[in-house]
Amino acid sequence: MSEPRAYKIPESVLVLIHTPDRQVLLIRRADAGEHWQSVTGSKDHVDESWLDTAVREVMEETGIDALAPGHRLLDWGLENVYDIWPEWQHRYAPGVRRNRERVFGLTVPRPLPVRLSPREHTASQWLPWLEAADRCFSASNAEACLMLPRFLA
Repeated sequence: MSEPRAYKIPESVLVLIHTPDRQVLLIRRADAGEHWQSVTGSKDHVDESWLDTAVREVMEETGIDALAPGHRLLDWGLENVYDIWPEWQHRYAPGVRRNRERVFGLTVPRPLPVRLSPREHTASQWLPWLEAADRCFSASNAEACLMLPRFLA
């Protein structure tokens, strides 16, 4: 008898990793051509906190420790609710059509080297915040880049 399929939880984080001078880290998805984005990822279990999800996803996708000295992880108190793209619908339980995404910012002192998870991402780049906003494939991610100055004030 096979194990029941584990569906993704439709609650995720978006973590905008940036420097004090507004350089933003973007990573390119392995499964979607030229789709550049910030760190994103779903909760592993329903009781996982937003903060724990953000810390885990940053480590898994970039190798950066969000809680290291000199780093500042901030819950921006913003949530996006969006339709799950049809090509990714199979990852969720039948009938689940929307995802709730909590937005965080992670300030690091300077552009850091990144260790990508090759099954998830194929490249990384640090860009000025406006260029990063233009490069993001998702509207909510571009909007987070454009909001960065508000959260650095």
